[in-house]
Amino acid sequence: MKFVIFLGDGMSDSPMPELNGQTPLMVAKTPNLDRMVREGVGGWSLNTPEGYYPGSDIANLGVLGYDVKTGYTGRSPLEAGAMGVDLADDDLAFRCNLVNLADDFKIMGDFSAGHITTEDATELINFVNQKLGNKQFSFHPGVSYRHLLVWHGGREQLTTIPPHDISDKPIDGHLPSGIDSSPISALMQESWKILADHPINQRKQKNGEVTANSIWLWGQGRRPKLNLFKELYGKSGGMISAVDLMRGIAANIGFETLHVPGATGWIDTDYAGKAQACLEGLERHDLMFVHVESPDEAGHAGRLDYKIQAIEDFDRMIVGPVIETLAKRGPFRAASLPDHPTPIATKTHNSDPVPFAMMGANIKPDSNNKYDENLLKTGSLSFDPGHKLMAKFLSEDSI
Repeated sequence: MKFVIFLGDGMSDSPMPELNGQTPLMVAKTPNLDRMVREGVGGWSLNTPEGYYPGSDIANLGVLGYDVKTGYTGRSPLEAGAMGVDLADDDLAFRCNLVNLADDFKIMGDFSAGHITTEDATELINFVNQKLGNKQFSFHPGVSYRHLLVWHGGREQLTTIPPHDISDKPIDGHLPSGIDSSPISALMQESWKILADHPINQRKQKNGEVTANSIWLWGQGRRPKLNLFKELYGKSGGMISAVDLMRGIAANIGFETLHVPGATGWIDTDYAGKAQACLEGLERHDLMFVHVESPDEAGHAGRLDYKIQAIEDFDRMIVGPVIETLAKRGPFRAASLPDHPTPIATKTHNSDPVPFAMMGANIKPDSNNKYDENLLKTGSLSFDPGHKLMAKFLSEDSI
């Protein structure tokens, strides 16, 4: 039997006055997600354990069937794995965002620096490494605004805050804190001086575009110690994603990463390319995990129109074609869900449970027929903690 998980990052939301008390999922046209519920079951899953920040690292590991209380060390070490950066035992890895700070570096103007292109970002991060890098600190370019800092021999008694949690808010009170935070805060503030006059930012300013005038360091951790997925569940797997975090998770759990050249992590991502890669990957793996970042990014940006578009494109160009093809190939199971909510109103994640749809072999339909947050009340299955969903999904027992 073949298995597919469709992960619409941050897809679920809260009721919105602009939508007459409905959510983006409720108003979006999602005939294929609805079909999954109608021909299978709907339910809910709590993917972020109590006491943990609802980041995509924590929540996606939960969906993948991992209890993050064992082996998880932080977000950035996972991303390092995707970037081919081998961490030593005493290295401390940080996510390094390129951001825009507005009002003389007082306000988080844009946590993504206007969704900067990878080409521009790579040049900027290499420039930062040239100016600020040394035997203690090394910067490594990633994708778009998402990059990596490694503090060799780093000390970890510090607290950092994701930039997308403080969109449009003052950065005062949100800079790194704790007894080991001074070197990290200093790097961030030193980046202001060197990025302002870089030709890329001068060009952007001249063209009225969002500049990348600061780095923002967060999500620190040491080398992870995760068990291989095949050791835990006896299945081989593949990952499709535009973001280094998910590719890093794949590298750490023994999944193959299938690269789609047009995958961007934004609403212009190559949805059809991801669907095709999923079907090709199932020819050699038991499970494919198809991650789509765009609903989450739209939530962080506060763009209701983009979030609805991302959900509908996800449904139409990935979920529909894949389940239609699999239905002709033989026995399969498919599940679709977000990792966490990313409400438009708050522009950041929360720890609420999320709805899921599950269909396929030996799954008897329940009474639900629509995929949205109403499944949090009417769902026939629930998983708390959420990492228990994977074992049920892969069991092949009747549901």
